[in-house]
Amino acid sequence: MSKNLKIVTIGGGSSYTPELVEGFIKRYDELPIKELWLVDIEAGKEKLEIVGNLAKRMVEAAGVPMEIFLTLDRRQALKGADFVTTQFRVGQLDARVLDERIPAKYNMLGQETLGAGGVFKALRTIPVIFEIIRDMKELCENAWLINFTNPAGVVSEAVFRYAEFDRFIGVCNVPINLTNHFAKTLQTTPKEIVPYFGGLNHMSYVFNVFHRNKDRLPELLEELKQSNLTMNNIDILPWDPPFIEQLGVYPSPYHKYYYFYDEMFSKFMKQVSSGTTRAEHVKEIEKALFEQYRNPNLNTKPRELEERGGAYYSDVACSVISSIYNDKKEYHVVNTVNDGYITDLPQGCAIEITSRITCHGPIPVFIGRLPETVRGLLQNVKAFEQILVDAVYEKNLAKAKFALQINPLTKSIANANKAFDELCEAHKDYLQYYDEETL
Repeated sequence: MSKNLKIVTIGGGSSYTPELVEGFIKRYDELPIKELWLVDIEAGKEKLEIVGNLAKRMVEAAGVPMEIFLTLDRRQALKGADFVTTQFRVGQLDARVLDERIPAKYNMLGQETLGAGGVFKALRTIPVIFEIIRDMKELCENAWLINFTNPAGVVSEAVFRYAEFDRFIGVCNVPINLTNHFAKTLQTTPKEIVPYFGGLNHMSYVFNVFHRNKDRLPELLEELKQSNLTMNNIDILPWDPPFIEQLGVYPSPYHKYYYFYDEMFSKFMKQVSSGTTRAEHVKEIEKALFEQYRNPNLNTKPRELEERGGAYYSDVACSVISSIYNDKKEYHVVNTVNDGYITDLPQGCAIEITSRITCHGPIPVFIGRLPETVRGLLQNVKAFEQILVDAVYEKNLAKAKFALQINPLTKSIANANKAFDELCEAHKDYLQYYDEETL
């Protein structure tokens, strides 16, 4: 691999980009990036220029010889790339607002990666990921693709199932937030512990937390019974101590959508009625962020970016890239292929799992059989993911509707049908890949 790295970020106009740039600057001694290309589409041109100019000021202020390129030409950017990162949103935040508000009309949860919202984000996103991979096979066949675009688990499933491309790693900031919390609770540093995550993206559990050859998970489960640990984009809701005791593993904050559905749905509907859905809140955060980004005197990442919900994303993405480039063999939690590491999930499917990251990619830890307490839910959600991915590949909207019908967060097939049909109409400009006659 080149000593003068070329990295391409697709969705370069994202508000997350300054955090990514900061991560590359901090690691310049171990990641000698000569060129960082920020790519977007015509609709994102203004944001790309604003973020790109901030990125240039950050690099100049840091005094690192990294050149920033801005382009709307993805193929030009991809030529000879060593790494590609993806962080785009098809339809931008206005599409997310629809994903939240339309399901609410039919008494359904609207959320970016779960339920009806997650289905339509996948329908819009996966075809674009396939196009990017086709370009990469032609223009930078040895490059690694590090994906942060949601729904990350379904995107990973689609790539592993149909793209015939194995230099792909999905990342998420939920595990690193949990890992940081574990380290703080155990009064140590994140590098001193190895949590064994296993499951699916936004549905992984922690089965062990090793510190100095001792599993400290029992202590963390006791602490969880008394805490309200959550993510910025998930409402605070305390776990039920007897439930955690019986569960026996450490759940992700996203599990609250399944285990506390009524409470989460009630909070969601209150947000909808008050005009403050998560998407609309994020739009306000982004508006304020871009006002700061425009400031010609700003040359660092604003602290307010952490409110965006993606805090520590750069630590994951940049660390994974560095671990590949330098063959560090560090432990990270990534979305990769299940090759017998979790025996109760299908061979070859996408899983989220703790892995050692080498120059050849991830080497996952072995989880084996899943506890009965979590096995059924994970298998149910994986079946939904695979049917949805099949629907995308087959361009079959009827199968995509069926996937929503069997999703564990769907409580009424009739309501799912209505929400699906209205979302199809609302997003029709981004669903031209599909055969409408299949509905």
